[in-house]
Amino acid sequence: MTHTARRIGRSLALVLPVVLVLSGTLAVTMVPWADTSSSQVLTASAENVSVPAKARAPHEVLRDKLLGELQAKKDPGVVLTHLQQQVDKRPSLAGYCGQIAKAIGAKAAEMYGPTKAQTYARPACDTSYASGVASFG
Repeated sequence: MTHTARRIGRSLALVLPVVLVLSGTLAVTMVPWADTSSSQVLTASAENVSVPAKARAPHEVLRDKLLGELQAKKDPGVVLTHLQQQVDKRPSLAGYCGQIAKAIGAKAAEMYGPTKAQTYARPACDTSYASGVASFG
C-alpha cells in the first residue's frame, strides 16, 4: 500500500504544478475586461518597450509647481515669494531663478494682463519677473 501511495504522490508532484500553471494562465487570459472578439495574444517584446521617462531636473519641477500655483489663481507675488524661499533653501536653484521668474511673469501677464501683472513684481531674481511680463504679447 505504501508503494501505491508513494506512486500517486510522485504523480501528483509532477502533474499538479503543470495544472496550476496552466489554470492560472487561462484565468488571466479569461478576465471579463479582456477583448474576446479577437484572438490577439499580448506578448512581451523588446521592440515594443517604451523608453522610460527621464528624471526631471529640480528646477523644472519647481517651475512647473510654481506655474501650477499661479494657474490655481494664487497671487503672483505669493508665487514669487515661494520661488525666493525655494532658492534660499536650495542654493543650487539660484542659477535658474531668472528663468523661472520670467516664466511666472509671462504666465501672470497672460492671466491678468501686463499692467496688472506688473503690480505683483517683487525683487526676486532681479528683474526677470518684469522681463517675463514684458515678453507677453
